[in-house]
Amino acid sequence: MGVLRFRIEPPSLIPSGQAPSAYITGADGRVHTTRCEIQDGVLSLHRLSSESSTAHVTVSIPERGQLVLSTTSLPERDAPYHLGVELLRGCLGEVREQACGWELARMNIPERFRSIQRQAFHCLATACGTQTEPDHSNPQVLSGLKLALNAADVLIESYVMQRTAGSRTHQTSAPTLVGCTLDATALQARSEFTGSFNAARIPIEWRWIEPVEGEYQWELLDHLIERCIDPRMAIIGGPLLDFTSGGLPKWLVPWAGDIVNLPSFVCDFVETAINRYTGRIRMWEVAAYGNLGGALSLSEEHRLTVMARAMETAYRTDSDAQFFVRVGQPWGEYLAQGNHRLSPFQLVDALLRSHLGLTGVTLEIAMGYGPPGSLTRTRMAVSRLIDQWSQLGIQLHVVLACPSAIGPDPAAYGGCQVLNGTWRLNWSEEAQAAWLEEFLPMIAAKPAVTGVFLNSFGDSLAHRYPHSGMLRPDGTAKPSLQFIEQHRNSNL
Repeated sequence: MGVLRFRIEPPSLIPSGQAPSAYITGADGRVHTTRCEIQDGVLSLHRLSSESSTAHVTVSIPERGQLVLSTTSLPERDAPYHLGVELLRGCLGEVREQACGWELARMNIPERFRSIQRQAFHCLATACGTQTEPDHSNPQVLSGLKLALNAADVLIESYVMQRTAGSRTHQTSAPTLVGCTLDATALQARSEFTGSFNAARIPIEWRWIEPVEGEYQWELLDHLIERCIDPRMAIIGGPLLDFTSGGLPKWLVPWAGDIVNLPSFVCDFVETAINRYTGRIRMWEVAAYGNLGGALSLSEEHRLTVMARAMETAYRTDSDAQFFVRVGQPWGEYLAQGNHRLSPFQLVDALLRSHLGLTGVTLEIAMGYGPPGSLTRTRMAVSRLIDQWSQLGIQLHVVLACPSAIGPDPAAYGGCQVLNGTWRLNWSEEAQAAWLEEFLPMIAAKPAVTGVFLNSFGDSLAHRYPHSGMLRPDGTAKPSLQFIEQHRNSNL
């Protein structure tokens, strides 16, 4: 068994003294099973292999919140590494590598970025030379991290500005779909929905449609499609199958271990749903969270088999439609627990190689929440994630969620918790709008991204992530909705 050790300097990086959310990745980027512990001011990350690897640690950064930052690839050694120095080295390395890549792609790199990153590098050099003197190295580390993160922001903002300007020059319509999950709230707020979004996700989920075997409940969905959808809107149906705990109909429990009949039930529903809306819905999200699992306690192999059968049925039913699958926690941090073998990327790649008609993948980025939400990351980390997934050469949709409050949400299901203090602002309606204002334009500017969607429209009806809607429970709009409308209008 291998172990990477870090002396927790500056101590403010992990103020609680408790083991943070952390994991290790190998040279191929795969997340290893990781056990974290803190003893005598040293953070130890245990994993099975002893090869050089990269540590990803959630640390507290002043004015930034609790962010996942990464080291460079480090070999094992007896003496513990200086945590702050290695995180600064890794952060600065990622920023400079990204700047080099974008410069090779003929992007103009602002001089302000070069100036800030030079200052950050000077802080790193000083901190490296004074690692044994915390009073000297710790202030340099904190200053360097602040400068490196600021440099990343300058670089991202320049990228968004140049990409958006290029899209406006060569396109007459918005470069990506901007949509939201449609629910019954839209019956009273149709103008707000159609005025802010050019796409709608219709929640055609098996557990809600067929709660009792053989008894389908289509009326509300039919009504929503008729009354709330603008004819010019793109419509995405699904996810038809939700593989999280409780995501499939309860009446399937007796069939959970039946590898013959369970896929038959699944395929029957997929075929029924797609046939019902053929011609009206041309994009389908066939399955969601197949990488996370939990539904019916299916094994990873069984889930993949069911997903493959569902994809095959969907394509056979309407070969002209586009088909997506959704992955939760797309960075794969859940792999650190050791309960899964396939990374999110490997699962989607396996479906692609099976030639089942998969058109694209939906990445769910839900920050500010516990599982199944993602750990909080920077815009640079999100940008690099999308670049990695774009290597598959298929369409990318991104679903976003973040909270607008920290209290209980009676309409939320699944037990997901809001984690306050994970971002630079305490979660509020204004913080939600600010988070979307930072992340949505950057994601929409990515060439591989063809759609960006909000997880829920209203907070009054059932939803997975607490306080993630664009409307309050009383139906009034949050500041986030105004930003979405402005963003859409500015890109038309």
